Amino acid sequence: MIFAPCSLPRLSMLGLTATLVACSTPGPDVAALAVTQASDLRFNASTTTALSTSWWQALGDARLNALVATSLAGNPTLRTAQLRVQRMHALSGVAQANGLPQANLGADFTRQRFSANGLYPKPIAGNTWDNDTLQAGVSWSPDVWGQHAAELASAIGQTRAAQADAAAAATGLTSQICKTYVGLARLVTQRVIAERAQQQRQEMRQLIAARVAAGLDPQGEQSLSEGNLSDAGVQLEALDEQITLARHQLAVLSGQAPQALASLSPHLEALQLDTLPATLGADLLGRRPDVVASRWRVEAASQDVAVARTQFYPNVNLSAFAGYNALGLSHLLDAGSRQIGVSPAVRLPLFDGGRLNAQLDSRRAERDMAIAQYNATVLEAVKEATDAIASAQSLRRQEQAQSAALNSVLHNHTLAQQRMAAGLGQAVMVLSAESAVLAQRRAHADVRARQLDNQIVLMKALGGGWRDDAPQRNAQLNAQPQ
Repeated sequence: MIFAPCSLPRLSMLGLTATLVACSTPGPDVAALAVTQASDLRFNASTTTALSTSWWQALGDARLNALVATSLAGNPTLRTAQLRVQRMHALSGVAQANGLPQANLGADFTRQRFSANGLYPKPIAGNTWDNDTLQAGVSWSPDVWGQHAAELASAIGQTRAAQADAAAAATGLTSQICKTYVGLARLVTQRVIAERAQQQRQEMRQLIAARVAAGLDPQGEQSLSEGNLSDAGVQLEALDEQITLARHQLAVLSGQAPQALASLSPHLEALQLDTLPATLGADLLGRRPDVVASRWRVEAASQDVAVARTQFYPNVNLSAFAGYNALGLSHLLDAGSRQIGVSPAVRLPLFDGGRLNAQLDSRRAERDMAIAQYNATVLEAVKEATDAIASAQSLRRQEQAQSAALNSVLHNHTLAQQRMAAGLGQAVMVLSAESAVLAQRRAHADVRARQLDNQIVLMKALGGGWRDDAPQRNAQLNAQPQ
């Protein structure tokens, strides 16, 4: 940086200040990155369907509702997010106090022997005295350039971002619990099917063993049936492991010991599918707590840039004091021990080696980083919601096709039973038909679980019923210093 020489003629204080400010300048303002607008995303003109703040209750499971309530009350991660909000509230209070007058009262009592060869003459020199002070002081730094206002606005923005982060954490926790619960219900249903498959393969092995003994089937058929039975046992054991792990995860998410939900066995078919919205409106960006948090961080970062610019201007501080000072405690409150003073001060930077400009550039970079993060968050939010809606539509069609396939194999199984009852078929044919039924039941359970899981994903993508009421809850932080 090249500095122009500054002259200091005997001018008025205003002229002196203007001349000195010219020695250190922030230069022209730099435009920020463009912020993604709702119009850029081609949203539908209609508004997004409003969600209940207790959207998980639509799944219709009282045990799930109780788990969510327990989790919201006791999850350590969520509690950490709530404590961050409290911290930011406190820091906002600090920022607000910086622009207000400060008052203090001090008392100093010192007993000291003064050097006989020092600065002080006799009778102080060479003797011990009490040097006592009782003094009150006030100080105030008026917000001439808007620094305190910008600091307060930045702190409020960070506070509101922390509140939105806490809401996002709560929504994320709730959706994770619901997804894990649905996953557990799917595993429990798959285990029931796998258990019947094991029984069916046991019956098949017995029938094949009898047919081999009668010379109706080759020996290899029996070996194959025994291998199928062992495979069914492995599948059961694997499902038991996954069920145990899912129960552990649900317990820990709800702030309980891992073994607390050892008997939890939800029913997949009992969980209900809710009607899902088919369109998205521009109001989605105000419903997502992560998007709102990013938006408030952009606001806070913009205010930090304003604070950095004020560092180039004079800092004004007004202070005054009144009190007593005396050598000897007995004279402290004498009228002659009074002292009073005022101390107006103006300080401003002249040449700082480019430190203030570097600091300003750093704040501008942080602002642009916050905007870039906001833009990325907006795009990801829209993608999540549109993906979930597209998956819901596809899964509905998959469920219809799967139901048709299941009904078909159920019909074939019924026909096989009827033929065997009429003496026209064999038990082996019935068991083979049942194998197809069990396979379709597994596929049907998977599709339904995916539908429920996608419903949860969409509820989270739409904000989980959250509303940004931070302006009302933080009205007390909006007061500007007087």
